[in-house]
Amino acid sequence: MQRLLQAQAHIWKHCYSYVSSMCLKCALELGIPEAIHSHSGPMTLNQLVEAIPVRPGKAHCLHRVMRVLVHSGFFELQIRKRGGAHEDEEVYSLNNESKLLLRDNPVNLDPFVLFTLDPITLKPMDCLSTWFQNDDLCTVETAHGMISWDIMVSNPKFGSLFNSAMASDSRLVARVVTDSCKWVFEGLKSLVDVGGGTGETGKAIADTFPDMEYTVFDLPHVVAGLQGTRNLKYVGGDMFNEKIPTADAVLLKWILHDWTDEESVQILKKCKEAIPRKEEGGKLIIIEMVMDNPAVGDEKTKETHLLADVFIMNIMGLERNTEEWAKLFADAGFSSYKISPVLGLRSVIEVYP
Repeated sequence: MQRLLQAQAHIWKHCYSYVSSMCLKCALELGIPEAIHSHSGPMTLNQLVEAIPVRPGKAHCLHRVMRVLVHSGFFELQIRKRGGAHEDEEVYSLNNESKLLLRDNPVNLDPFVLFTLDPITLKPMDCLSTWFQNDDLCTVETAHGMISWDIMVSNPKFGSLFNSAMASDSRLVARVVTDSCKWVFEGLKSLVDVGGGTGETGKAIADTFPDMEYTVFDLPHVVAGLQGTRNLKYVGGDMFNEKIPTADAVLLKWILHDWTDEESVQILKKCKEAIPRKEEGGKLIIIEMVMDNPAVGDEKTKETHLLADVFIMNIMGLERNTEEWAKLFADAGFSSYKISPVLGLRSVIEVYP
């Protein structure tokens, strides 16, 4: 009987797991991390209610949301002593996770959370079983009648949200890369960042390596109006249909997981044409997940990899394991590669012609 009840609890947990994500989205939309940060110290529930746009009569409901967020690891709950036992009060404070959601944090992930939990982003997952039974290319097409890239063009607000999400991720990756992975870029005189978006990663790398000539290559409407720097420039173009600018190395950050194997091989071949031979220092630098990397051992990371793989399936992308990466590189004509698991959920992969 106990096993029956445990099975029920397991099912209920997964049925309700989306609630935690929605509570997190709610906290960002109400400005809870900002309010606690501005208070310059732990806040009581009443102080929090006064600082954010919540009706006083709903304070007891906010307490329940905060209880979920504390349990999920986004805020700290402390008991502040005020004399007698009945005068103690609960106060909320920020932790490392919620500090990463502050808008004035240079590497804040607020836009990434809001994009991932936007109704337009979530709707395809509700169409997963329908998609398995129809002829649509992806769940996004089943949900919205068009592919994701067309949605961003037809809905500029959502497109801007996507660009902000990618930029926020790029700033975080750029900080880690320029701090802990400088060896990847040392010796390079030039680099092309294919699909580099608004250049958040590029700006950090270009600043760290002032003698490097850095080019951000992305679709014309993405880079239109963007101003370069002394050693960074923007070039508009299509990585499938136009020549990628030549350089010592090409960077692909979180690009190939968006595309099928056939499309990824096309991209890799175009990148190979843009760099010199291995003997002359040419290489491709890829930042992506490696699903079965033995160096990534904790269960939270493994689960995130699995969830991310199904999430990216919405646009017919996929997260790959070592064998799948090796096949892609071989099919595109590359001779060797090296995987370095130095970016948490993702790895740096150096690929040589």
